[in-house]
Amino acid sequence: MSESTKRTKWFLQDRFGLFIHWGLYSIPARGEWVMTAEKMSKEAYQTYFDEFNPLHYTPGAWAKAAKNAGMKYAVMTAKHHDGFCLFDSEFTDYKATNTLARRDLIKEYTDAFRAEGLKVGLYYSLIDWHHPDYPHYGDRHHPMRANPAYKDSEHDFDNYLKYMHGQVRELCTNYGKIDILWFDFSYDHMSGEKWKATELISMVRALQPGVIIDNRLEASGENAGSVRTSKPSFYAGDFASPEQIIPPEGITDEEGNSIPWEACITMNNHWGYAAADNNYKSPELIIRKLVECVSKNGNLLLNVGPNAKGEIPRESLDILEEIGKWLQANGNSIYNCGKANLPKPEWGYYTQRGNVLYAHIFQETIGPIGIQGVNGKVKKIRLLADNSELKPIQPWNTKDFNDYVFINFGTPEHLTYPLPDAMDTVVALELEE
Repeated sequence: MSESTKRTKWFLQDRFGLFIHWGLYSIPARGEWVMTAEKMSKEAYQTYFDEFNPLHYTPGAWAKAAKNAGMKYAVMTAKHHDGFCLFDSEFTDYKATNTLARRDLIKEYTDAFRAEGLKVGLYYSLIDWHHPDYPHYGDRHHPMRANPAYKDSEHDFDNYLKYMHGQVRELCTNYGKIDILWFDFSYDHMSGEKWKATELISMVRALQPGVIIDNRLEASGENAGSVRTSKPSFYAGDFASPEQIIPPEGITDEEGNSIPWEACITMNNHWGYAAADNNYKSPELIIRKLVECVSKNGNLLLNVGPNAKGEIPRESLDILEEIGKWLQANGNSIYNCGKANLPKPEWGYYTQRGNVLYAHIFQETIGPIGIQGVNGKVKKIRLLADNSELKPIQPWNTKDFNDYVFINFGTPEHLTYPLPDAMDTVVALELEE
């Protein structure tokens, strides 16, 4: 077993986590990329630093909401692309402890989430629009990328790398055991050894030997990088991180072996708080997408974007609560589960743990519900939510379909009945070993 396989064992069992995007951009409330989207100068952006004072930030409440939602781990932005640090770094004055908050917000987060029994992850942006030695003019993303005033500016990128590596060292040293280090992201020629990635990962592994690391030192949401190959680079990461998409067939290496992956998904259409974005996904959709991820051997990292006061939006909390209710009844079909060796059914998805097959039924069928490929292998069938017995049936109109086990939720058995749970009715089938 490889060291990466050992490190990711818990990750592939826990399956569901919370992403938290929070920073100065919560004040303009137009998303986390507002600085570059509006080509905002550091001087214009400074007003948000000057007024940042999240008086309602209570990470213990955030942690309880995540735990009650059935999440097992969290990842929070220690530094996003704007360069603002939510942690107390000796390398910069551009940090939360120098705002009106006067608090190390990351220290409070790690303490609070660990207290609830959740694993803690830290997001760190490789990109920095505040640092003077990060490339400005001509860069694909920098706010000043097209400002001719910066055309002839010189930048000491090695100095930036010392800064960046120094901050990663702080995060790996000052905040106890870190479970996930989530780098974001590489693009164009800004990839791999441009970040001195071998040196960086060597340092991280020495300080946090058990930490799992994403693939974005050489990749991004656009592509997975060498983590998908038979010979991944030293800094390829432990898992792939598709963004705002669930891969059609999961993620495998060149030989078809499943590799650890996690889809990161927003609740609305922004990562950071966006006051006008009310396009929230329904609890039903998110539950079904969590199921889809697990059915393809993947995880779901679901994002919240707290507001400038330090509050998770009520809409997000309501969604988390509904997901938590479903997982409390049906979590056995998610945690420590993965792909079943059966074709995808038309009515939903399968997940599997050992010899227990979970049928996630999203839509009613005409007549009884058929489960293919298990006839003669089923020991017992239960509705997972309440453990009530379901018996295999063979109504008169199913005689030609001998490869199927049929079930239904009413009598006469051959007719159509409402699902017990319209979001996702989960049926557990214990199979012969």
